[in-house]
Amino acid sequence: MTADQLPRTMQAVICHGPGDYRLEEYPVPTPGVGEVVIRVQSVGICASDLKCYLGAPVFWGDQHRQGYCQAPIIPGHEFVGEVVGLGEMAGEQYGLQLGDLAVSEQIVPCGKCRYCQRGQYWMCMVHDIYGFRQRTFGAMAEFVKFPAGALNYKVPESIPVWHAAYIEPLACAIHAVQRGEIELDHTVVIAGAGPLGLGMVAAARLKNPRLLIALDMNDDRLAVAGECGADVALNPGAVDVVGEVLKLTDGYGCDVYIEATGHPDAVAQGLQMICKLGTFVEFSVMREPVTVDWTIIGDTKELNIHGAHLSPHTYPIAISMLAKGLLPMERIVTHQLPLAEFQRGIDLVADGTASIKVTLTP
Repeated sequence: MTADQLPRTMQAVICHGPGDYRLEEYPVPTPGVGEVVIRVQSVGICASDLKCYLGAPVFWGDQHRQGYCQAPIIPGHEFVGEVVGLGEMAGEQYGLQLGDLAVSEQIVPCGKCRYCQRGQYWMCMVHDIYGFRQRTFGAMAEFVKFPAGALNYKVPESIPVWHAAYIEPLACAIHAVQRGEIELDHTVVIAGAGPLGLGMVAAARLKNPRLLIALDMNDDRLAVAGECGADVALNPGAVDVVGEVLKLTDGYGCDVYIEATGHPDAVAQGLQMICKLGTFVEFSVMREPVTVDWTIIGDTKELNIHGAHLSPHTYPIAISMLAKGLLPMERIVTHQLPLAEFQRGIDLVADGTASIKVTLTP
């Protein structure tokens, strides 16, 4: 299929507002100069997609902030697809040909703001992310366009497409691990063994810390964390995880704590189990504001608090990890649903007990 052979309309999930997502006919995008169109092969449902669906203030706004989501919009920022349209100069710029599998980083930088000019493109002030902004419609559709200025990559055909949809969350997980500044003698705790947390475990394993601990309320997910490289897996619903971590570290606590649950209790838990001078990495998008005792951060422990946002420069690493088979992807990608069953997919992610990574196939 070439650009002039593309159909005029496609099936797409349209977000009209919180809880109001509909499968509709929508015009197929066409590529302009420097643009790429792919036929979507697989698209994941992210925890942030769920929070947007549920109406979290960070996406829809409240009295303190403007909402981030610009509805109506096609959601979906975890995706892979076949290149079916190349605008002028796009093939040369990205090293892509018709028929290639390709992904695009979730953010399309403006190239003009302070952060882009400094090379810190993942913090772009405009912040056009696929699936949330009008310039960057997402991939819960049959086709999606990569705008000019997007950061695109070819995907090896050896990676199954339902695995390749995991490139985006894995790339984010790698960045979070990098922010932890893990050393060989560190004890590292990763809170949350969902799609992001499992990627963090696999990435942290490559750092070879002294002890790597995974926490989750779901024992099945903890078993997968073990396959990703965790030395110890603990369920906070079954044991005193703070006490256990202290026992495993001669009473000092963990050196690095990475929060990937999205639950406020995990923040307080981490502050309790981390050692003095430790590094706390906050990754999650919280639905509501979180309140903690900030005295722990300063006067009590003098902690390093690092945020982790998106996936700067880590897509190639994620692609390499998947190509090398470093993760148990058959265990991580638990559901592959047709696009028409998007609501079932959202419900599975919301429930969280019967799935890990849920993908849709247009």
